[in-house]
Amino acid sequence: MSKLRCIIIEDEPLAVKVLADYIAQVPFLDLTGTFRDAILATDYLRNHSVDLIFLDIHLPRLKGMAFLKTLTHLPAVIVTTAYHQYAVEGFNLNVTDYLLKPIEFERFLIAVNKVKKAVPDVSPLPESPEIRDFIFLNVQKKKVKVLFSDLLYVESQREYVKIVTTRQSFVSKMSTHEIEALLPISLFKRIHRSFIVAVRRIDSYTADSVEIGGISIPIGRGYRDIVENL
Repeated sequence: MSKLRCIIIEDEPLAVKVLADYIAQVPFLDLTGTFRDAILATDYLRNHSVDLIFLDIHLPRLKGMAFLKTLTHLPAVIVTTAYHQYAVEGFNLNVTDYLLKPIEFERFLIAVNKVKKAVPDVSPLPESPEIRDFIFLNVQKKKVKVLFSDLLYVESQREYVKIVTTRQSFVSKMSTHEIEALLPISLFKRIHRSFIVAVRRIDSYTADSVEIGGISIPIGRGYRDIVENL
C-alpha cells in the first residue's frame, strides 16, 4: 500500500511536534506539510493531493470548521482540539475522528487506522514529481533554485525572508509561514518566531541559541522543546 499523504493545520508548535512525532511512528503515514493557519493550507491544497488532514479548531484568520466548509474535495479529516463541544458539528461535516488534547498515541492510532481502512489498497506509485530536494524562490523578478542541502537557515525580515545558504544569501518577498510550508519538516525546524534552521547544519546549541556556521541564532521560549528533542 502506498502511504497516506497527510498535513497538519495547527498553530501551536508543541502540538505540531506531538502530531509529527506520532505520524513518524506510523509506517503508512507520510507528513507532507504543516501549516499554522487554514489560509496557507488552502493554497497548498490547490496544487497538492492530500489523503488526510489533522485539523485544529481554533486557528487564526479562518477557524477549522469554517475551513472545512470551503473545501470542494474533502480528504479524510481528523480534528484535534482541546474543546469537546465541537464534536457534533465535526461529525456533521463527515470528519473521520475527533481527538481531544492532550492526545495519547494509542488514541491517535485508533483514529488513523479508521482512515486506513476507508482507503483501498493501491500499488506503490512511481516517484512523485513533488518529492524533490530543492525549491524555487522569487528573488528580484527571477526564480532562483535553492537546494535543501545548501540551505542553512531562514530569517524573517517583516514581509520578506532572508534565505542563507552555504553559497550566498537571498531575500524573497514571503512570510516565514509560507516558506516553512515548502520545507520538509524532517530537515527544517522553526526554533523562533523569526528563524527556521536546517537541522543537519546545527553545530552546537545551548538552552538559548543554536550555532550554525559560526552564526548564533536565538531559540524562542516556546520552541526549546523542539530543539531538545531533535
